[in-house]
Amino acid sequence: MATYDLEEQEKIDGLKSWWEAYGTLVIIIVATLIAGMGGQQAWKYYKAQQTQQAAELYASLLQVEASGDPKKISDASHLLMEGFPTSGYAARAALISARASLEGGDMQNAKSRFQWVLDNAKEEELKDLVRLRLAGISLDEKKYDDAVRLLDTKHGESFDGLYADLKGDVLTSAGKVPEARAAYQMALDKLSKKGTYHSIVQMKLDALAEGK
Repeated sequence: MATYDLEEQEKIDGLKSWWEAYGTLVIIIVATLIAGMGGQQAWKYYKAQQTQQAAELYASLLQVEASGDPKKISDASHLLMEGFPTSGYAARAALISARASLEGGDMQNAKSRFQWVLDNAKEEELKDLVRLRLAGISLDEKKYDDAVRLLDTKHGESFDGLYADLKGDVLTSAGKVPEARAAYQMALDKLSKKGTYHSIVQMKLDALAEGK
């Protein structure tokens, strides 16, 4: 049996007393740290798996898109939107479904998909694009106030010209010619003067001037 001198015995007795007082707490802290490290690794693995699964579903959706069948495309996009709503793939799937629905004449589903993007997408550029699409639909439906409300929503600077041009179209259709001229002029100020689009907007503005 080992023997200790007085100094060593005092150290041992001190350690025993400390462990009796704090040992359980130390075990809990260490266990929590280990669990936390393992949890972080597990979470990273889970997120990686989620991303991979979403990517695989999106690849499948692109294959289905080639069929041109709005129903099949809607069903495939729904899997992404429901299963992986926070992924960038889900918002793009909704846009693909909306486009297919528009081409298939299903306006209600198209609007529903566009609205889903507005409610769930994290990328502001996608939301800016969707507002343009919805405003265009509102224009076709002669819901001019709804279209203007969408186009007056804060958006990225790169969309300024597009928003102003479409607003000019809406106001022209609503018979608000002075406001339409102002919108077209704003579009011209924002668009590149070297582009064809600038010329088209200029023709719209000129046509309003001729129609005084």
